[in-house]
Amino acid sequence: MINKSNIRKGVILIADFSGFTEFVYNTQPDIGETITRELLSALIDANGNNFYVSEIEGDAVLFYNYQKRPCYVRVMELLYRLAEVFNDRLSHLERDLDVKTRMSLKFIVHHGEFSRYMIRGFKKLYGRSVVEVHKLLKNEFAVLTSYILLTSQFLIAAKKVASTISDNESVIEGVGQIYYLKK
Repeated sequence: MINKSNIRKGVILIADFSGFTEFVYNTQPDIGETITRELLSALIDANGNNFYVSEIEGDAVLFYNYQKRPCYVRVMELLYRLAEVFNDRLSHLERDLDVKTRMSLKFIVHHGEFSRYMIRGFKKLYGRSVVEVHKLLKNEFAVLTSYILLTSQFLIAAKKVASTISDNESVIEGVGQIYYLKK
């Protein structure tokens, strides 16, 4: 049964570790699991009630909220808070566990229509916007490992003029214009 009333506009945000594959291959499993669990938990806790958590996949958290007109400043403040918490927690873990990692954090922020459904107790998102935000994780233009990527769809919804935030932009086929900020 199709439920069109479940389709809403909102923000989709992915917080993803850069350097995770190398980390997994070069870290003892018990230490790697501890660090991964602690970092993901820190991100979720630092989010507070700003976004819902849709998924945790390995080294990434997929956050979302329903906002037709997101507040650019609030989203950016949250991203910087998440980055600070991640970096602080990682530093403490590296010190306490006597290990050095080369992980950092990147963010993808998008806006669009999506629906949410339940399957076996899991809340899943569905829609073109969800596919687009995942597609942006696999980009080839990011030269840094730690960055914020904002889509034009997010900036339009937030009523933010793109030219005031970034000189780094690109067009991604099937997604559109994106803006790349160094953290």
